[in-house]
Amino acid sequence: VTNFFHVNVFGCKNIAFTNFKVSSLAYSPNIAHSPQNFGFGFVNNSVIHDITSKDSKYFHVNVFGCKNISFTNFRVSSPAYSPNTDGIHIGKSTQVKITNSKIDTGDDCISLGDGSKEVTILNVTCEPRHGISVGSLGKYSNEESVEDLTIKNCTLKNTNNGLRIKTWPSTPITSLVPNLHFEDIIMINVNNPIIIGQE
Repeated sequence: VTNFFHVNVFGCKNIAFTNFKVSSLAYSPNIAHSPQNFGFGFVNNSVIHDITSKDSKYFHVNVFGCKNISFTNFRVSSPAYSPNTDGIHIGKSTQVKITNSKIDTGDDCISLGDGSKEVTILNVTCEPRHGISVGSLGKYSNEESVEDLTIKNCTLKNTNNGLRIKTWPSTPITSLVPNLHFEDIIMINVNNPIIIGQE
């Protein structure tokens, strides 16, 4: 199956997606509330592999409230100057794995919002914009910690940032990010290889 436009999956267990392409119409910076290509909400015990997501107007993939979900051989393609087109955004999800994938996007390659736990990113290549980011954290008082993150054998090319933790200034809470493990990361032409900062 090819050329789907925007896929949302909610409340499912034991599913598998394979071998199709999802794309949006041409990116436009003037579109408010632009759709994402994939939304996975409360999906458990599932594998998504051999998928291409192209030219999303917002996040390519949004993972929310999921447990034990894996992405492998996943391909993302967006123009270098397409803001808010995060490749894969994760929030309030546990046991997420992203492996053997290539993500070219105009914003964060992979972003982890609050409540992201036991996330493994392995053998992923990212370019060209913002690298792999935790946050932004601390904007809301009910946020959960981001914990147990492993990033290994990844390559970041021509990005502004490599590995980043982002927080909000004057936040109402203390944001916790325990147990981060970075290993064998290759960075080529990266302006800020490791950065921890506030927006």
